[in-house]
Amino acid sequence: MYKHISLLWKDIRKGKFPELVRARLIKWRREPTVVRIDKPTRLDRARSLGYKDKQGFVVVRVRVRRGPMNKIRPDSGRRPKRMGVYGHSVRKSLQWIAEEKAARKYPNLEVLSSYWVGEDGRYKWFEVILVDPNHPSIINDNNINWICNPSQRGRVFRGLTPAGRKSRGLRLKGSRAVKNRPSRSSA
Repeated sequence: MYKHISLLWKDIRKGKFPELVRARLIKWRREPTVVRIDKPTRLDRARSLGYKDKQGFVVVRVRVRRGPMNKIRPDSGRRPKRMGVYGHSVRKSLQWIAEEKAARKYPNLEVLSSYWVGEDGRYKWFEVILVDPNHPSIINDNNINWICNPSQRGRVFRGLTPAGRKSRGLRLKGSRAVKNRPSRSSA
């Protein structure tokens, strides 16, 4: 079943799926930025990231504004080079920003991971998997109770989720390592 779901999400522009996606996005645009949902939209992706349909797991859909976070041009006199408008880029991915928004909305939960569910011209939507580290069913589950460790507190704000580790350039090791950016001084 999960294989068929993942194949459907591989190319969402085929068959009857585009009309469903379009209707969803129109509905999601009117909703608040962070919305708690009952079940994951992409069950295969959620399960591969560690989601289980049991108490202690929460899934929220988060909306993030797309595009560059350009600085506003100063209205007082400067030459263009010293305006400080260009050459600035966000050091976090939109997915990482979405995870932080979910963590701020639910401060008693910890972010496990997240995945993409849709985008239009203005917004991107991610579903974030949150875990309650104080719930008895999480404490007694040997596969997930590592998140109950006090060292995991506020892990999303320290870049310890998969999206945060990717932005920090920690995905590959050794000779396969790829630099994420030219250097800190370049921007």
